[in-house]
Amino acid sequence: MSRNHFSKLQEGLRNPAALALVLELQKALRGCQTVLDLGCGCNSPAKFLTDCHLVGVDGYQPDLDKARAAGTHDEYFSGDVRSADQIFPGRKFDACIAMDVIEHLTKEDGWRMLKVMEKLATKRVVIFTPNGFIPQFCQEGDLQQHLSGWEIEEMRGAGYEVLGMHGPKGLRGEMAMLKYRPRPLWSLVSVAAHYLYTRRQPEKAFSIFCLKRIS
Repeated sequence: MSRNHFSKLQEGLRNPAALALVLELQKALRGCQTVLDLGCGCNSPAKFLTDCHLVGVDGYQPDLDKARAAGTHDEYFSGDVRSADQIFPGRKFDACIAMDVIEHLTKEDGWRMLKVMEKLATKRVVIFTPNGFIPQFCQEGDLQQHLSGWEIEEMRGAGYEVLGMHGPKGLRGEMAMLKYRPRPLWSLVSVAAHYLYTRRQPEKAFSIFCLKRIS
């Protein structure tokens, strides 16, 4: 199934911050023909990457089934993101991404996943995560609880370029939901602040977009 049926225009009208993330991801992965999406879930922003071969991995089977039904990826694998190198022995990808994933792991397991991603990628590694620890709880088995927080300086220390996403930190709460109403208005305020200020001042942003170029 082609992913061209996913509309960035509709995504932008529904959620301007999500469109800003998609555009950042497309820019970061320019020239990457094969992309591994770890913890892909059922509605990954990577579904808009129509010019690459996109492989999704997730440990929560119901979400993986929904992703397959929607046609978000070209291949689907059930497995543990911390040991993705065992799922793909001998296989490499131009890029490995993990969008809203690493915060669901303990710190130790998060670093382990990063090492695996850098082992599998030949050009780029992308991490998208909240800026610091943001509490989030889960239903039994859905793997949605936040177990760790990731700071700008530690990501830079690991060789990542860091940009701010989702606008000012004070506008959002659990699951990156806007705190104020009317939400359409505050959504526009958030994305305007993103482009005017917090994208280049990630310490003020709700989320961070971390890019490592593999040499």
